[in-house]
Amino acid sequence: MRYDVLIIGGGIAGLTLAVKLGQSNVKTLLVEKDKKSGLIYKGELLQPKSLDILDRIGLLEKVKANGVVLPSIQFHEFERLDDSSLKKLSENEFRYDVIDSPYNTSLMIPHEKLKELLFEEASKYDSVEHIQPAKFTGFTDEDPEKKKALIETKEGSLEVQAKFYIGAEGRASPTRSAMNVEMKKTTYNHQFLTVSFPRPDSLDQSTIITTQNRFLGLFPLPNNEVRSVLLIKPGEFKTMRKEGLDSFYRAYCELIPELDGYVQQIDSWKKIQLMIPVRHNVSQYVKENIILTGDAAHSVHPMAGEGMNLAIQDSDVLGELLCWMFKTNQTDWNHLEWYEKVRKPRAEFVSRLSHQAALLYSFPYRTWQRLRIKGVQQTEHSSVLHYKQMLNTSGLGIWKFTIWDRMKQAGLLPARSNTKKISAKEHSVIFNKKDDYPWNVG
Repeated sequence: MRYDVLIIGGGIAGLTLAVKLGQSNVKTLLVEKDKKSGLIYKGELLQPKSLDILDRIGLLEKVKANGVVLPSIQFHEFERLDDSSLKKLSENEFRYDVIDSPYNTSLMIPHEKLKELLFEEASKYDSVEHIQPAKFTGFTDEDPEKKKALIETKEGSLEVQAKFYIGAEGRASPTRSAMNVEMKKTTYNHQFLTVSFPRPDSLDQSTIITTQNRFLGLFPLPNNEVRSVLLIKPGEFKTMRKEGLDSFYRAYCELIPELDGYVQQIDSWKKIQLMIPVRHNVSQYVKENIILTGDAAHSVHPMAGEGMNLAIQDSDVLGELLCWMFKTNQTDWNHLEWYEKVRKPRAEFVSRLSHQAALLYSFPYRTWQRLRIKGVQQTEHSSVLHYKQMLNTSGLGIWKFTIWDRMKQAGLLPARSNTKKISAKEHSVIFNKKDDYPWNVG
């Protein structure tokens, strides 16, 4: 079997890439090892850059019809008093509309629904074939010209030869193993519990609720549900299970009493997933004609909900590059360096931001909480800090924080409070086509 491109992995990264290749009539085979979707939680929060990409492949309206638009993030910080009641310390809001872009919002959509929409679009194109379940087990040869991928299916083994092999399998990537690239890994001093359940009507925005010892993220989903993410200590899940589901309900209702009667509709521990956050970055995304995309190349701490977005953005750049290479008959492997040059620094930048956000909520010290409150307040009230925070989160561009910005966030320098609209053109911080696709600037 011979193809232009073999995509190993049928998640968001692989499906986004398949759509882009199909729309340019590139002969593609997509293989996915799992027979059906699993119960493991995966990203559901789409950032503005991802909405831009989905618009350009013709899926934005369908995504909006199956999602919830969330234009801001609300932060509520509390102090737990001796009688166990909560005293509000601060309330702040970060807004996407500070960014001058038609895509200045976020959107929650069930992960499997987004996969379904991408799969339906990819299936429209005769140049895209799909095998599921089908497991990649390795390559037949070290020589890139002779190399074939070994694929195990229900019917038996296949040898697939392609011009390019894409590893899009996620964190446990056999393609990455076959490439034998270095990987830096970071672990954390906390874990998360995540589950969806019915929500009260009042909970209609992305909401972060924190105390000195707790973090609870709540993100509205369609059908009046909410995705929740509760930070816990390692080993705490085991203790909670021994105590019973009441311990789980209590952790939620103590932070937001409005959830009483809603969170109790989770009637089994089997519905609650334990997430162990891990951050990794590989040393290179490309080796000869093998390429990594999405979580196979990098994973980020889930605090900012960026993993799925990085996968979509990887596949957008890689898809545009491969389509250009086939269209212009310039399929030399050296052109793949453009993909790594564009995506690696951006992914690593977002990885650092997510890591820093995780550290802000990792330590149960009162001084640390005060620092966090000050940082959030200063960021909201300064037009420049607010803009930088939301732009860097959005994926639409990068405007790095300076040492002076960090001092302002810590309250060591004054942060000007004003409503001035930041001009993206003035600062050249939003990515343009030349930034995203520099090989095709003509």
